[in-house]
Amino acid sequence: MSTWILLRGLTREAQHWGDFPKLLQAAYPEMRVVALELPGNGVRHAEPSPTTVRELAAHCHAEAARLGRQPPYHLLALSLGGMVATAWAEAWPQEVDACVLINTSFGAFSPLLQRLQPRAWPSLLRILLSPTALERERLVFRLTSSLPPEAHAPLIQAWAELRRSHPVAMTNALRQLLASARYVAPWQAPVPTLVLVGAGDQLVDPHCSHEIARRWRCHRGVHPFAGHDLPLDDGPWIVDQVRRWRRP
Repeated sequence: MSTWILLRGLTREAQHWGDFPKLLQAAYPEMRVVALELPGNGVRHAEPSPTTVRELAAHCHAEAARLGRQPPYHLLALSLGGMVATAWAEAWPQEVDACVLINTSFGAFSPLLQRLQPRAWPSLLRILLSPTALERERLVFRLTSSLPPEAHAPLIQAWAELRRSHPVAMTNALRQLLASARYVAPWQAPVPTLVLVGAGDQLVDPHCSHEIARRWRCHRGVHPFAGHDLPLDDGPWIVDQVRRWRRP
């Protein structure tokens, strides 16, 4: 039985996928779906985060094996997770059938001011300086989602509880930032790849995803309004794009 592996981004954990794993599982009942934690996040928040993407990929690869999840793997990943998925596929291409990269970026392909848009910097600073978990998550929601925050107060409250239960150390956040900044992606896609991008992403410029698709000459899908957290904004759209592209 092949496996969908889901990988999240900077400081975010498996539970931030929300209902998306259930949507993907319903679309692929013959496969297993598992959301892995990056070291330093979620239930692994007490662990030090590696300072290279390749180390992060090796940790996730080992965790999949520990959980008994056997290849072939299909990797679906968001933001920093997209770099980890790429490094995983590059290191073990014989085990990976396909990658789906969502709102990610590569340093060799895009400049810093696109990988982290200047208009997002004030929001990021306010997130760092906010005194409460709830206020931080309100700001995260506004920065990463195109959905109206007033209609999603229970979700934001749940995120605040996650932040309190699994606090990510500032040192781990910085180590993950360092890993993403240092990562050098391959010049060709290591496995068949689908690039998905939210046109309303306020954090990472959508041009970063377009540049990956252009250089790798791979398929892409563009959501007309979704933000950085595309699985939150429109999970069914992602599943539909994946099914149209490739059915394992």
